[in-house]
Amino acid sequence: MRIFGLAPFVGAALVFGGVATAQTPFEAKITRTTHNIAHIEAETWQGVGYGVAYAYAQDNFCMLAEEFVSVKGERSFHFGPEGRALIGTSATDNLTSDVFHLGLLDIERLRADAEGQSAETAALIEGFVAGYNRYLFDHPRGQLPAACDEAEWVRPITTDDMLRLNERTMLLASSLALAEGIVAAAPPGTASARSDEGELPDALSPDGPRLGSNGWAFGGDATNNGRGLVIGNPHFPWEGPARFWQMHVRGPDGYDVMGVGIAGTPIPTLGFNKDVAWTHTVTAARHFTLHALQLVPGDPTSYMLDGEPVEMTETIVTVPMPDGEGAIERVLYSSEFGPIVTVPGTGIQWTGAMAFAINDANLGNIRAMDAWLGIGRARNVAEIEAAVSETLGIPWVNTIAADRDGNALHADITTIPNVSAEFASACATPISGLVANMVTLLDGTRSQCNWKAQPTAADHAGLLPASEQASRTRRDYVTNSNDSYWLSHAGEPYVQLSPILGAWKTELSLRTRSNFTETEAMLSAGPVNHERAQALVFGNKAQAAEMALDALLAGPCATSNSAAEPCAVLRGWDRRYDNASRGAYLFLAFWDKVRGRSDLWQMPFDPENPVATPAGLQVEGEAGAALMAALAEAAEEIEARGIAVDAPWGEVQVRLSDGDRIAVHGGPHQLGILNMQRSREIEGGLTPVHGSSYVQIVGFDEDGPVADAVLSYSQSTDPNSPFYADQTLLYSDKEWVRLPFSDPEIEAGRIGETLTISE
Repeated sequence: MRIFGLAPFVGAALVFGGVATAQTPFEAKITRTTHNIAHIEAETWQGVGYGVAYAYAQDNFCMLAEEFVSVKGERSFHFGPEGRALIGTSATDNLTSDVFHLGLLDIERLRADAEGQSAETAALIEGFVAGYNRYLFDHPRGQLPAACDEAEWVRPITTDDMLRLNERTMLLASSLALAEGIVAAAPPGTASARSDEGELPDALSPDGPRLGSNGWAFGGDATNNGRGLVIGNPHFPWEGPARFWQMHVRGPDGYDVMGVGIAGTPIPTLGFNKDVAWTHTVTAARHFTLHALQLVPGDPTSYMLDGEPVEMTETIVTVPMPDGEGAIERVLYSSEFGPIVTVPGTGIQWTGAMAFAINDANLGNIRAMDAWLGIGRARNVAEIEAAVSETLGIPWVNTIAADRDGNALHADITTIPNVSAEFASACATPISGLVANMVTLLDGTRSQCNWKAQPTAADHAGLLPASEQASRTRRDYVTNSNDSYWLSHAGEPYVQLSPILGAWKTELSLRTRSNFTETEAMLSAGPVNHERAQALVFGNKAQAAEMALDALLAGPCATSNSAAEPCAVLRGWDRRYDNASRGAYLFLAFWDKVRGRSDLWQMPFDPENPVATPAGLQVEGEAGAALMAALAEAAEEIEARGIAVDAPWGEVQVRLSDGDRIAVHGGPHQLGILNMQRSREIEGGLTPVHGSSYVQIVGFDEDGPVADAVLSYSQSTDPNSPFYADQTLLYSDKEWVRLPFSDPEIEAGRIGETLTISE
């Protein structure tokens, strides 16, 4: 039985189609248009947060309620310690999730940090809390979605819950990505110490981050009307709190922005207004450093700093258990530089002589909402650049934008440590170079190597100034597919900056190479418009196949009978990952077996020709024989799963919805497919877990924005909602929604009556 106190809801009133008579900051109007897109209007920032929270809960209440359980560290109590949880974008056990959230999201620190928030951010959070609680008050037991209607863990929230959720979002690409290593870190020889086993965390993997994206901004020299145009193609999870949700917010002082946010976001963080459009891609910049600690001989919980021994700080984390079981205690260890961490699959381990600490720039980042407010208010890309530069609040993404005047911006300006190339060199350790491709490792024996103490502006202490980060504005185009800042335009590399911003003049991913190849080809045929932008983003061409398949078919496939049937399938394949493409699954399985070979390419990477190299599939001798063996093995494995090697891709990669299998086009990053989808195995095929999500194409005419979009996984996480898979069907057919922004457009797309809530 669930019982709520009335205190959080006193004064609540529900009005349909009218306006509350009493003056209150908690008032909002919610109008829904086709596909349940929410349009929220409010005269105060509290009202904006209030309306967004209520509307979001209408579509995704159970998911959001469970997230508040997660960030409070209560998953083990409600779901058992061995259950599974999403922590960021990776799955872990509930106990690990709880220890991390209880240990790192210290509520006293978060409250102290919040005292420095802007008035607008504080008001948005206050309103979000009230709006969530208002939804819960309006929907008592028996009226909530079936997934959580009887759940004891559903409860009203407080500002503390929002502070935890915001902090967790800021850490997605840093501490959260290494959460298991922080929780597992223990002195050698203790019962909880973990050996150097397991997979390398995605944050440090050579295959790139779990979060990704493509983004393009075209300037007036490249478009058909001389105005800017943006393609946003963020690759985000299909399940969990990092899913996007569509909203249009009209707030105080003319704020009028449409786009998307994730769970707990009170305004759009990716979208457009009447003058600018923007998108984000996960940056290759590093938002944390590791510090190598020299331990005191015989005492693995003390380290040497400036020649003196210093004891680590021990934080005892107590996790309540279900069914009257005794609580479980874990100890987290920390240094002056931050928590101790281990990284499976590397030498970053806690030994008797050495330990490693993570120093995170986004810990305590309370400026992000102000950055997005500034972007939403911008009238041109110069004002967007100013917003991200002045706040240094964008946590871990590039900003790619265009304006109606025809300017295109790429700004890799984020919250990162103040580590210049000189600082990194002066504070390097003997092993820093050995792990440089994964992480920036600094000396932990000297306090002067703590970048948080570097002299910077008082409100940006320890952060790399925007003037030392990467930003450029052009009239043709800029783009990014998660490689580093150095190449955002194929013909003009960026000057070399600090290595903490990412590698310079190093090999590009196949997806980035595909981006430049396809973008340049499109522009060589004429200026970009909405139709050609749609063809670019959903082209589904596999760059790996474009580079390798001709040589494979003309060489080993033509001279060997060891894989005759698979070769015939690939010979008939269209080299795309469209729903009708036959042979796509076979090539994926084959490529996964061979792409890591050291002898794969004849021509090595050339930093002066990065888009075209490496190249030339090696097919002679032993290399060719190995390719044929891998192809035959791939075919056998597919058939063993009961799937035909020439099955249409749309029958292999599907989303399950009420017994239906909805075909999902697009494919994996490692194949160089722009429309990226990463999937897991299910019976008879694959289903997406991460990839193209909210895809938008936004240009401008004389009246305002012209926006086409589709949300691949749809607006609601409730399987009983009519908006659970409606846009997934559109995505499957490569169809788009013309987004309603003006009053007449909203009225034309209206679903039902406007809901006015206030209290």
